[in-house]
Amino acid sequence: MKKTGILNSGLAKVVDDLGHTDTVCLGDLGLPVPEGVRKIDLSLRRGQPRLLDVLDIYLSDVVVEKVFLAKEMTAHNPRQLEALLTRLPKDVEVVYVSHDELKAMTRSVRAVVRTGEDTPFSNIILQSGVTI
Repeated sequence: MKKTGILNSGLAKVVDDLGHTDTVCLGDLGLPVPEGVRKIDLSLRRGQPRLLDVLDIYLSDVVVEKVFLAKEMTAHNPRQLEALLTRLPKDVEVVYVSHDELKAMTRSVRAVVRTGEDTPFSNIILQSGVTI
């Protein structure tokens, strides 16, 4: 049995296969998952697990060079945005797109990870970097 890191087998497999610039989306309860895109459902109930909890674990295992967030988060969920940004390494590029653009981007991610997060616009697309 795996002792550390991401224990969810579906997510661990996705992470193990990531290459430079591959993307994964961590999403809230309401984010639609496009047909044909792998969905890893971690939600247990409303609010659990939180997006930030899943993000912390993901960032401990994956080199991230860029993230994409919905512009709408700045106005409709600033507390969550602040908490999210403080978790990112300093060298990560943050790109804001419209929520509709972010949803369209999910068509090309390796997987959408559904959390129990129930706050508005709590979705993030993470682009993997390289270890040096």
